Amino acid sequence: MKFILKKIGSLILVLFISSILVFLLIHIIPGDPAELMAPLGSSAEEIEAIRVAKGLDKPLIIQYTTWIEKIILHGDFGDSLYSGTAVSATIAPKLKNTLILAVTGILMAIIVGIPLGILSAVKQNSILDLLCMGGSILGVSMPIFWIALLLVMWFSVNLGILPATGGTTVAGLILPTITIGLNSTAVIARMTRSSMLEVMKQDYVRTAEAKGMAAHTIIFKHTLKNAMIPIITTIGIQFGYLMGGAVLTETVFLYPGIGRLIVDSITRRDYPTIQACLLMLTTMFVVINSLIDITYHFFDPRVKEG
Repeated sequence: MKFILKKIGSLILVLFISSILVFLLIHIIPGDPAELMAPLGSSAEEIEAIRVAKGLDKPLIIQYTTWIEKIILHGDFGDSLYSGTAVSATIAPKLKNTLILAVTGILMAIIVGIPLGILSAVKQNSILDLLCMGGSILGVSMPIFWIALLLVMWFSVNLGILPATGGTTVAGLILPTITIGLNSTAVIARMTRSSMLEVMKQDYVRTAEAKGMAAHTIIFKHTLKNAMIPIITTIGIQFGYLMGGAVLTETVFLYPGIGRLIVDSITRRDYPTIQACLLMLTTMFVVINSLIDITYHFFDPRVKEG
């Protein structure tokens, strides 16, 4: 309980600081949202009236206090400066779609990356190891937008077997999932290999081998379990990266997620929507990392003692 309360306290502090940074960074964006909201040909008085009505004329500290108070007490992120609708109603379905894409991407990375890393570590310096690590370097090096364009060209334009635009259907998720998950697959594979090789050098692993213990028991029970801490950390970081890094993928595939909403909102100078999107992504990233810290206990009891 003491550990959980400590984590909750840290979580609240980080989110508070993050909310301040998100609020201030948004106001660095050039342009006046009141001018964008005003009809063409509006006079300076009409633009100023819009600015006053939306509270954009008040000092930043007042704007921040009002904004964060509504979020904490009422869950109200305000109204969109572009559409006039509640921001929470706008981002809820978008966040759900992005979460679906990020989950499928990280599942692909785990299912493919960890076995490749194990195989590469067990077959160290073999042709198979070189192929796996060479492929992982390629996966890390290729930009997301380039991967997306190649997949669209191969599977949508040339073969015509998958849609070029993403969606929440199974077929519509395949190409965006591969695009967003390929980089994380490579990162997890490399971390798994590195962590496995480090554990395989330990004396207890050599002792198990000397006793004639089955290879699969040594690999999965003694080696992989003790190598999981850095792997779990990498998975958590990559999942947060997938949530925030979905902007390019969603833009290329026209996927209806929060990343694409952020791009559209920045173009429209829609401050409340941008702030809500960034704050939600930040919250999810911080919560995920806190859950990872708790997960450590299941793999390494020494963490509890620390």
